[in-house]
Amino acid sequence: QAQLVESGGGLVQPGGSLRLSCAASRLTFSSYAMSWYRQAPGKERELVAGITSGVGNTSYADSVKGRFTISRDNVKNTMYLQMNSLKPEDTAVYYCHAERGVIRKYWGQGTQVTVSS
Repeated sequence: QAQLVESGGGLVQPGGSLRLSCAASRLTFSSYAMSWYRQAPGKERELVAGITSGVGNTSYADSVKGRFTISRDNVKNTMYLQMNSLKPEDTAVYYCHAERGVIRKYWGQGTQVTVSS
């Protein structure tokens, strides 16, 4: 069974930065489209950013464009999310997601990001 493990979350002041990591194992990482989702208390899980397999095209939710950067290292089997200029509304549990085709979809356990002064 594929495994995704997030790390890098924590408490940061508004305007600060964090870098999340998602380490993947037991899957052919380079062939999976990867993405970050987040879920705030009382809200639905939402897509934050995605990166394709192969060329590595990226996409972002409007709310994070210009502040967050998604990337991947297919040698280290790891995906990253660099988050800058963080706002209190970025507070959420951040989840890593891997997808290949219709059937192969996996989630990590999540990492908490709290933006507060």
